[in-house]
Amino acid sequence: MKLHKVTVTAAAALVLSLTAAGCSSDDDGGGDTSSDGKKITIGIKFDQPGIGLKTPDGKYTGFDVDVATYVAKELGHDPGDIEWKEAKSADRETLLERGDVDFIAASYSINPEREKKVDFAGPYLLAHQDVLIRADDDSITKPADLNNKKLCSVTGSTSAQNVKDKIAPQAQLQEYGGYSECLTGLENKVIDALTTDDSILAGYAAQPEFKGKFKLGGFKLSNENYGIGVEKGSDLKAQINTALEKMVKDGAWDDAVKKNFGPANYKNEPAPKIGVIVS
Repeated sequence: MKLHKVTVTAAAALVLSLTAAGCSSDDDGGGDTSSDGKKITIGIKFDQPGIGLKTPDGKYTGFDVDVATYVAKELGHDPGDIEWKEAKSADRETLLERGDVDFIAASYSINPEREKKVDFAGPYLLAHQDVLIRADDDSITKPADLNNKKLCSVTGSTSAQNVKDKIAPQAQLQEYGGYSECLTGLENKVIDALTTDDSILAGYAAQPEFKGKFKLGGFKLSNENYGIGVEKGSDLKAQINTALEKMVKDGAWDDAVKKNFGPANYKNEPAPKIGVIVS
């Protein structure tokens, strides 16, 4: 009888132990995106002023950051619940496929190749490939004027090559390691123009140290539909689309555009309709 009592007691203790362990596991679920104040991990760019930037004091700024913060709030998360993760262009699909992030807002253009691997909510911004030139330069007023000009973009980018192949075949390509180097060259008249998405260019031009020094050409060389990337088949796509529609409707989208791009006189397109991709 004593043996039986000990066995029952041990079994009860084991059940209690397992129950406690289960509760502890639930409490520590850092990747949970339910509306209960738990952490949510969002991928953004860390090096694009006006779009997604990690500042030296550890803060995060930019249009994508504001959009992502708004969306997270609509999903039930306060700003303090957000864990920001760098989403470099080459890593975005991998981050989603591995579940390292819940969603990505990182100047992430929607295209058929990417849609094979991930789903996109949005689009939430229609950007265009454009050029940035010095504010006092009146020699570049149309795309063809880029012929015989020194055109800069970052190493590995297709933007400058697109211009040379399709628009200004006599443009002199200059590839630098980063956009900041291109801006320095542009400011010092070592190069004549910098090309990438107009939203990215506007973000750089809007920085206090560059205010009034540069202007956008306004050439609209391509359409770039920015979407929020989620894991293939994720229910978050529909929830994020609802949040984006609300952001436009209540004026927060316009406020974010003015806040992040306004100093560069960025002539943005109206907020795109969800699911409408401009080719």
